Amino acid sequence: MKLKLIFTLALSMMLMACGEKENQAGTSKAAEQQVFKWKLVTSWPKNFPGLGTNPERFADMVKDMSNGRLQIKVYGAGQLVPALEVFDAVSRGTAEMGHSGAYYWKGKSPAAQFFTSVPFGLTAQEMNGWIQYGGGLELWEEVYAPFNLIPLSGGNAGVQMGGWFNKEINNLKDLDGLKMRIPGLGGEVLQRAGGTPVTLPGAELFTALQTGAIDATEWVGPYNDLAFGLHKAAKYYYYPGWHEPGSMMEYTINKDAFATLPKDLQAIVKVAARAANQDMLDEYTARNNQALKDLVEKHGVQLRAFPNEVLKKLEGLSTEVLDELAAKDPMSKKVYESYKAYRDNVVEYHKISEQAYLNARD
Repeated sequence: MKLKLIFTLALSMMLMACGEKENQAGTSKAAEQQVFKWKLVTSWPKNFPGLGTNPERFADMVKDMSNGRLQIKVYGAGQLVPALEVFDAVSRGTAEMGHSGAYYWKGKSPAAQFFTSVPFGLTAQEMNGWIQYGGGLELWEEVYAPFNLIPLSGGNAGVQMGGWFNKEINNLKDLDGLKMRIPGLGGEVLQRAGGTPVTLPGAELFTALQTGAIDATEWVGPYNDLAFGLHKAAKYYYYPGWHEPGSMMEYTINKDAFATLPKDLQAIVKVAARAANQDMLDEYTARNNQALKDLVEKHGVQLRAFPNEVLKKLEGLSTEVLDELAAKDPMSKKVYESYKAYRDNVVEYHKISEQAYLNARD
């Protein structure tokens, strides 16, 4: 009787274990069959060249790679949330994803600014290296963790233009009182140089410049600036973009929403973002060339270089701004130390590689 009872109990336990495995397999299989539908909000006009089309391509890649199991609908600025409320919308779960620039969120965390662009800082290629292999991504995740967000690189336009001006910049005095749309750390540098920085979404730039609400504006580069028609509101186009030498855009993901995805879909989102990040740089590298030619030859835009005196002063002020930011905010200090150490190393190497080659080619 005892042997019979032991056998019965053992058999029951085996059947229960098999049942649990079948249930787990069934649950796993159901998750693999489930279709997820997400919303992605952006800071750009719907389908705006480059910035706006990049999230569309990302969504298409995710749909194709997941065989339709993850479908992402992209909303332009103002369609679901205002352009500069993307961060909050994704943080609270109004949308599962966002596409924007991290420097817009300096009010949330001053350290966020390092993950778009730093004046006289890293180029697009160097930025990708720091994020992916220099510890940048881990720091970025740490900065965004309190907001329930996961950050990913979301594209780069390369070295930007210095901006559109309604007067020539011949010396430092010409910056005094200049009211210019320029966000992030670049705006703080301009302020120290005597100017007045203004933060505006892209869709408002043309009207603000045309009506005189601002005296100057930077946006991105020839490809995007031509699309906005900024050449119709100002005739002087300055270079280089000292304030944004390699502006990285971002994809933000609501952490709770990401956790609901099966592992393979999580991997697809990350891989698609990595591909979209490179795709944007490829596109801008190809499109800016012809756009600049059209601006100068067809529209009579006057191309100007910032005087060396102005650039040297702005570079010195940039160092002051960064040092003071690091002194005031512990997280910014942590990020800046990593960023600066990487920058110092990569600059030395690029002196004998990228820069040396470009000098030789020219």
